[in-house]
Amino acid sequence: MTDHTDIIGRSGTDDIEAILAITNRDVDEVAHTVRAEADAIFTWDYERTRPALGKLYEKAKTSQWNANDLPWDIEVDQEKVARENQNQNGFDREADYTDTPFEKWGDEEWIRFGVESQNWTLSQFMHGEQGALICTAQIVETVPWVDAKYYAATQVMDEARHVEVFARYLDTKLSGHYPINAHLEMLLDDIIADSRWDMTYLGMQIMVEGLALAAFGFIHQMTTEPLLKKLLRYVMSDEARHVAFGVLSLQEYYQQLSGPEIRERQEFAFEAAVRMRDRFLQQETWERLGVDVKEAVRAMLRAPDRPIFQSMLFSKIVPNCKKLGLLDAGDGWLRQRFTELGVIQFENWVDTGEEYALLDEVAKDRAGASA
Repeated sequence: MTDHTDIIGRSGTDDIEAILAITNRDVDEVAHTVRAEADAIFTWDYERTRPALGKLYEKAKTSQWNANDLPWDIEVDQEKVARENQNQNGFDREADYTDTPFEKWGDEEWIRFGVESQNWTLSQFMHGEQGALICTAQIVETVPWVDAKYYAATQVMDEARHVEVFARYLDTKLSGHYPINAHLEMLLDDIIADSRWDMTYLGMQIMVEGLALAAFGFIHQMTTEPLLKKLLRYVMSDEARHVAFGVLSLQEYYQQLSGPEIRERQEFAFEAAVRMRDRFLQQETWERLGVDVKEAVRAMLRAPDRPIFQSMLFSKIVPNCKKLGLLDAGDGWLRQRFTELGVIQFENWVDTGEEYALLDEVAKDRAGASA
């Protein structure tokens, strides 16, 4: 087994003790400060030289939507939703849970887990979207190309809207917030603190937003709740453009980098992938339910449907890393790491640089209204 201590702080990716040692000790924190050392770059060259980014900018301008237009009058019965979507988190409640904390769970316990899991999941989406809001504002400052500044400015508006809709859904339709997961917070802190603009792109546009896009798609497909389904479909339209923005920008920039510089970005992509995988172990949910966290996580990792659910979260990240040349650069280091994580099978799926137009729900709705 490869030792990853120098990258992720532990030897093995599945070391449960090390994963659970990382916890959020500031659950009552209202404001969180991260020092960003990046330079703000003015460009006096206003010539539009990147037509692909220009096209994306035009698409973003015509695809804005208003959170108030979502059907907020829909009543949400959270227990009913939890009952109808019991396998959404990679748990088959009919599986054999002998010698696990779930061995004697009945309908009441599974429904409560479903409710808390939804509270937790939407809370982490909300926190992640605020991270994207801050990172994209940073990109406006730090990226040296005017086409990229124009597009990033539209994404700042998108991210503000995403924070707004997830906060409103949590406040008015669900039954509780969760603080940010410690693994997600560590990753966001690292992305924001890095002074290099392309690392902000890689961490947020490719990794965090890529995983979010896949997760939103999975939940959108599974959920029976119409307001959440509509909300997620609109958010996915934006997220696909955001990931495409990262692919289009970094594909050009990475052609200029040296071998050691590319290797550093491969390692950062791997670290981000592990951090995001770790956050989906939901340790805060188990704590709130009063379940032994270590035993719950151990059972979660062994759940029959868990490998499929977990790997699907990387279905956007892997092909985008391949498009950027990160997968096989050098000695194929990142390919080996993604193989270890069990996600390499997605390498030939469509990359988001090509599929964002297919997910433009706003354009589809407007076309339907005018037909």
